[in-house]
Amino acid sequence: MKLTKFTHACVRLEKDNQVLVIDPGAYSETGEALAGAQAVLITHEHADHVDVDAVVEALRDNPELHVHAPSGVASQLADKAGDGGRVHAVEPGSSFDAGGFAIRSFGGQHALIHPQIPVVANIGYLVDENVFHPGDSFVVPDGIDVKTLLVPIHAPWSKVGEVVDFVISVRAPKAYPVHDGLLNELGRGLVEAHVTRIGAKYGTTYARLSPLDSVEV
Repeated sequence: MKLTKFTHACVRLEKDNQVLVIDPGAYSETGEALAGAQAVLITHEHADHVDVDAVVEALRDNPELHVHAPSGVASQLADKAGDGGRVHAVEPGSSFDAGGFAIRSFGGQHALIHPQIPVVANIGYLVDENVFHPGDSFVVPDGIDVKTLLVPIHAPWSKVGEVVDFVISVRAPKAYPVHDGLLNELGRGLVEAHVTRIGAKYGTTYARLSPLDSVEV
């Protein structure tokens, strides 16, 4: 399976001429990410994870596209696209097929930013028992051996120690960054040095991906 990272939180997965996109947000190259996709997974409602207008346009332009998202996001997209049959609400603890990819969902709640900022629904997705995208949370999939972990490297709701703890709790053999669009090179280097060094002690090899870089996973 080919994994392509886009700016910030978006990734594109490809196998057997099937394309799955996770979190095509406003900070990402959404048009390129969504081109030819059969399925989209959205973790939560924040604009850096879902560019509503871009996803609605993709639904209108591509009759094969199906979108899976928490119920609030799904309702908004279905109303704007005028086609609820291809927009599906996801609950945590479910399993389903999305464009030929086997999906399992985890979590349910966005990490706390501040007590005065409302907490929204957040779903983490495990794709083909391989790639785990947690969205904006550090939920650890229970009873699952994750092979490829997408790590939210930097966020308003996290600190470096929590990022490291997440990596060593999941203990995936491979890890790559997401949620890095607000970091400059100095900040990225500091966080990634800790993740790389401490993650290696627990069997995780972390590697940086720049926007539009691809790897086989």
